[in-house]
Amino acid sequence: MANAIINGKSVEFQPGMTILQAARAANIYIPVLCEHPALEIAGACRVCLVEVENNPKLQTACSTPIMDGMVINTNTEKVRTARKAVIELLLIRHPLDCFSCSSNGKCELQAIAYDLGIEKSPFWEEGDTCKDHKLDDSNPFYIRDLNKCILCGRCIRVCDKHSQYHAIDFQNRGIVTAVQPPVGRGLEESDCTFCGQCVAVCPVGALYEKPAVGKGRPWELKTTRTVCTYCGVGCELLVQVNERTGKIANVTSDHTNMDSLNKGRTCVKGRFSWEFVNHPDRLTTPLIKENGEFRKATWDEALDKIADGLKANKGKAGFFSSARCTNEDNYLMQRFAREVMGTNNVDHCGHL
Repeated sequence: MANAIINGKSVEFQPGMTILQAARAANIYIPVLCEHPALEIAGACRVCLVEVENNPKLQTACSTPIMDGMVINTNTEKVRTARKAVIELLLIRHPLDCFSCSSNGKCELQAIAYDLGIEKSPFWEEGDTCKDHKLDDSNPFYIRDLNKCILCGRCIRVCDKHSQYHAIDFQNRGIVTAVQPPVGRGLEESDCTFCGQCVAVCPVGALYEKPAVGKGRPWELKTTRTVCTYCGVGCELLVQVNERTGKIANVTSDHTNMDSLNKGRTCVKGRFSWEFVNHPDRLTTPLIKENGEFRKATWDEALDKIADGLKANKGKAGFFSSARCTNEDNYLMQRFAREVMGTNNVDHCGHL
């Protein structure tokens, strides 16, 4: 371990860490926009600038290695002035419709602007705000509002490194630069599988989940870690429940949890196909078929009928298990079939 001084506090760090990594480990806040713990360093946004003693220039905390004996200040007037200029330049084109934005309350740009006391850009002139991009809600999974995109590149990098589909990239140059699929191809015609990794790492409201629209604001949600039920792989998901309504408002994942099996990666089903939970067509009462018609029954009546049916068919029933269950559930099913019911007729729905 080595030592440095950050904001007057002695900080221990592992050699090879960056200033940002050491500061995070010591619970010292440094704002970022292009940086994400799950992605390789880009050093593009310049929001994480810090002052290093005996160095005439401000340094990017995300890409500058921290050295033994370094003296670093993260919140001096010089630093705040530089960060303020960066955010004010970003806000020239970024619309200030925070009140109606789906990311209101969790937007990283909003949080940094609030911390720096910025209400609007002094460089803004009539016509500067980006309004030329049409809201893209053509697919059922997420909505793209490129007018709010700050070109941080997180979505591109997570698509390349995590999903490895390379479906999007920076297209055009200068003021008309935008994150798009290859020229001449729409998102549906690209390699995109709608896994939602780009949505999860977007720091603003340029990408947001379509099933979550209108389900609750960030401050109303309680987050619970759980395991995806769509297959037996065991990916970790974060289920966000609206405490006011008691219903699921969104499902996302944690790219910073390196102990999870998927490390934040998900498929389109795990991230977006959760609306069945509170669907009005979902059965909430057991049904028993009599004379070709279903009638509602109590749980005791239904379970007794199942037990009677199993007893009557011992040794000749077949059992069908599911890939949506855990390995433990499927193991118990085959033991029940063989040891209790006396049959080896056990199958499995590998196709979901």
